[in-house]
Amino acid sequence: MGSVWLMTIAILLSFGIIAHSFDGGSAPPKQQPTLCDELILPAGYPCSEFVIETKDGFLLGLQRVSSSSSSARIRYSAQQQQRGPPVLLLHGLFMAGDAWFLNTPEQSLGFILADQGFDVWVGNVRGTRWSHGHKSLSEKNKHFWDWSWQELALYDLAEMINYINSVTNSKLFVVGHSQGTIISFAAFTQPDIVKKVEAAALLSPISYLDHISAPLVLRMEKMHIDQMISTMGVHQLNFKSDWETNLLISLCDTRLSCSDMLSSITGKNCCFNESRVAYYLEQEPHPSSSKNLNHLFQMIRKGTFSKYDYGKLKNLIEYGNFKPPKFDLSRIPRSLPLLMAYGGNDALADVTDFQHTLKELPSTPEVVYLENYGHIDFILSLQAKQDLYDPIISFFKSMGKFSSI
Repeated sequence: MGSVWLMTIAILLSFGIIAHSFDGGSAPPKQQPTLCDELILPAGYPCSEFVIETKDGFLLGLQRVSSSSSSARIRYSAQQQQRGPPVLLLHGLFMAGDAWFLNTPEQSLGFILADQGFDVWVGNVRGTRWSHGHKSLSEKNKHFWDWSWQELALYDLAEMINYINSVTNSKLFVVGHSQGTIISFAAFTQPDIVKKVEAAALLSPISYLDHISAPLVLRMEKMHIDQMISTMGVHQLNFKSDWETNLLISLCDTRLSCSDMLSSITGKNCCFNESRVAYYLEQEPHPSSSKNLNHLFQMIRKGTFSKYDYGKLKNLIEYGNFKPPKFDLSRIPRSLPLLMAYGGNDALADVTDFQHTLKELPSTPEVVYLENYGHIDFILSLQAKQDLYDPIISFFKSMGKFSSI
C-alpha cells in the first residue's frame, strides 16, 4: 500500500497538482452560450431557459424543449394544459444536459421525445457548465464543491421535480443515465419527492458498484486517487484541464493498456459514431467535485448504497450514528412503474450489481437487456432509437397520459 501512495504522490507532483490547486478550483469559466443556443435552437427546436435555486443555494440551469414541427408548436403552445406529459432528463457523471442532444434529431433522445409530443425538461446538476453557480459562493471557494451525489439527489433532483410539477401541474416522467439513475434511486426513497413522479426509465442503472470491471476506474480506486486528490486540496474535478487529462494518461502505463481510453472506463461500446468523438468532446466532460468521486469510490469499496461516509466521529455528528444511513431501495413505492435498461458490455453498471438492485426493489420493473451495449451506447448509440428509445416511449405512453391531446 505504501508504494501505491508514493506513486500517487509522484503523479500529483509531476503534473503540478499540489502546487496550484489549493484555491479550490480553476479560474471562473468564460461566458458561454446557453444550452438552448448551443445545441437545441440550431437544430430547429423551440427551447426555453430556466434557472432554479436549490435549498442550499445552488443555481441550476433547466431547459424546456418542444417539437421542431411548426404544427406541433402551435398545438402544444396554444394552451398550457394541451402540452404532452412532462419528462425530465438526468445526465451522468462528468456530463450535463447536452448529453441528450449530441447526435442528429433522429438519433438523440431529447429531440425524439419532443417530436413525440412530450414536454421535455433537461436537468443540469450543480457544477456543470449549463448551471449557474451559487447565490453567494464563488466556484473558487472550496465550499462550493462540498457535495456528492447525495446532495444531487436530495437537493438538485428534488428541486427540479418540484419546479416542473409546479409549472405543469402534473406528475412527471424521469429518464436517467448512470449518475442520473443513482440520484433517481436515492430520491425515489423519499416520499415527498417520489409522489410527484409518474414513472421512470433508468439507463445503465446503478445503486451498487462493487462488481464494476472498468480497468482504469479500478486502478484509480486501488491507488486511492480520490482520497489523495482531496488531501491535496483539489475540490473541483475538471477533465478539460491539462493536469487532470495528464493524470488519467499517467495511469495508463505498461500494466494497464488504455489504447482505448473510453473502453477502459465504460466497457466496449458497440454502436456510437467514433468519427464524432471530437464533436462530443466539445461539450464533454463537465466538472464535478472530488467529494462526489470519493462517494462513488466508497460505493465500490464498501458495497453499499448509502449516504457519504465522513468517518465515525463526523458521521455521529451528521447522522447520529457511526455509520452513514443506507438509501433503502425497498422504500421506493411498488406502485411506481420502472423501466430499467442494461448492457452486456457495461463495465460500470455491472450485471451482478444490476441483479442486486432488482432483488431489493419491491416492484418488478420492465427490463431491456442489450447484449452488445457499453455504458455510453445508451445515450450515443446510432441504433438506440429502435433498441431503446422506442420501448421507453411505448412504456411512458402506456400510462395513458396522452389521452387529452
